[in-house]
Amino acid sequence: MQQGQMAYDRAITVFSPDGRLFQVEYAREAVKKGSTALGIKFKDGVLLLSEKKVRSRLVEKNSMEKIQLVDDNVATVTSGLVADARVLIDFARVGAQQEKVTYGSLTNIENLVKKVADQMQQYTQFGGVRPYGVSIIFAGTDTIGPRLFDCDPAGTINEYKSVAIGAGKDAVTDYIEKEYRDDMALEDAVKLGIAALKSAVADSESMKEPEIASIKVGETFHIYTIEEVQKYLS
Repeated sequence: MQQGQMAYDRAITVFSPDGRLFQVEYAREAVKKGSTALGIKFKDGVLLLSEKKVRSRLVEKNSMEKIQLVDDNVATVTSGLVADARVLIDFARVGAQQEKVTYGSLTNIENLVKKVADQMQQYTQFGGVRPYGVSIIFAGTDTIGPRLFDCDPAGTINEYKSVAIGAGKDAVTDYIEKEYRDDMALEDAVKLGIAALKSAVADSESMKEPEIASIKVGETFHIYTIEEVQKYLS
């Protein structure tokens, strides 16, 4: 820890002289220790992938779900503190239902992402709380088409063609920047995503059964079975 930093990282509401909020930066560090996950837009839909770290062979694999449905047309994948992710996903599910009751359908995913981002941003403004230690990728389809967003612990959101989070973010991003094409079909996107994950994940055990989900325009989210995933891995 740098000299003088201690005075500015005790509370979330205190800026350092160079304009930094250390607690937010620490939350981002927590995300960097999480599982690697990514989203990819293809020609007529969106794809989500995540490595699956099993800490012990005594853990039931079915209890570890990185990809979570918010709605039939919206799903998330997270990296960071699992408990924080669960709370925010529940918040997003309520927001999605409120949007449906108000407008009849989830017409714009960006509105939902902004609600979650606003919730995360509030926890960077008040004393006695800490930021959420999680980043979330939102993917789905709406009246605009396929959408892919990333939301970080500061509540910052951006829309992407492809985005990665977690421990292998930089390696995955470098790989996809070289290989990505706007006109990719679903099959090509899955192969690209798996190859990108493999380039970033050192532990081969966590890549034996990665989680994969996809959605095409006019359809609902499909979460791949173990058999479907193995077909691509082989």
